[in-house]
Amino acid sequence: MSREPIILRVDATRQSGYERLARCTTLAAALQRRRRPVYFLSQLEPNSLAMGIKRGGNNWVLADHPAGSEEDVNQMLSEIARLKPAAVYVDAADVSHDYLAEVASTNVLLAAIDHSATVRFPTKLLINPLLAPNRDSYEFDNDTQLLLGRRFAMVRPEVRRQRQTRSQEPPPVAVANGTTILSQYRVLLALGEDDPNRMTMDLAQLLVNAPRIGKVDIVIRREHPQLEEIKEMVEANKEVLTLALEPAEIANRITRCHFALTSGSGWSLELACVGVPQLLLLQNELHWPNAQRLEDEGAASVLGWHENVSAQTIRQGVQNLITDALERKSMARCGRKLIDGRGPDRLVNAMEILLSPAQQTEPLRLAA
Repeated sequence: MSREPIILRVDATRQSGYERLARCTTLAAALQRRRRPVYFLSQLEPNSLAMGIKRGGNNWVLADHPAGSEEDVNQMLSEIARLKPAAVYVDAADVSHDYLAEVASTNVLLAAIDHSATVRFPTKLLINPLLAPNRDSYEFDNDTQLLLGRRFAMVRPEVRRQRQTRSQEPPPVAVANGTTILSQYRVLLALGEDDPNRMTMDLAQLLVNAPRIGKVDIVIRREHPQLEEIKEMVEANKEVLTLALEPAEIANRITRCHFALTSGSGWSLELACVGVPQLLLLQNELHWPNAQRLEDEGAASVLGWHENVSAQTIRQGVQNLITDALERKSMARCGRKLIDGRGPDRLVNAMEILLSPAQQTEPLRLAA
């Protein structure tokens, strides 16, 4: 690759979570398709995450300080001077206006990825890969291009490839009960990149005991704090539980499940893209607007905030979805119509337009 590189400033630790790293990895894959070398300037916990970054053909530079902090600015400016990137993407929860303004002063094309809308953004690109908040919630400069909502959802290539395979709902699972064959259903339990309240094990047990549930597929990251306990639980209940950690395993589970229990994060948009009906159990305040929009669009049903939802409410939501085939088909159809999975490529197109020499004379509106 001979084109100018791109710097992605993002951290992935137990404190900051892993959602931001996951979507930056998806963006990096799209940038590579345009022959752009990608450098992750990141604090990683554990450091083994760097292997996944490098396996994707990217480079990793260890960050000395948390993303968005005052101490981080000097290293950012140093790396910009060393690498001379075409653009810098900052995806950090605690980023400030002053931090972004100092990076922008280098005249590099600066893009911010944000779904909280808490500061003013002096950037050329402002990206929200979730469905909300909307344009009115953000403060930005006059020349900032906003790329928000469903057209820019971060869908991993391995997930988007399942759209065709998942064009119809799979048949029910046939389970023998003596001399009777019962039709039961398969649930995908995917609470997202982070499970801050460690609900995966409890929810898996609840779903296993629910009527007409024949199989529960658990999808988590390898960095989940209860990984070993979950493995032991799955090993002890092989007939009804499976665990998926690798992309190929996850893709296989997505095509075979009848519906999913998720938490309204970016994973919910990816499942909507494929056409998986969903029940949403929220664990992060920042995911509320995204979950509500999914429900408004008919792609999911919100059960509520995790602390306020009882086990009986979850069981009732599961049974309502199982017994209503038309509702599942409607959710699948609405989800596929809402998210087409081309968001990462659209983001890269916008960046390339702004970097084009012709952009000096063309209107900025072309980037959107």
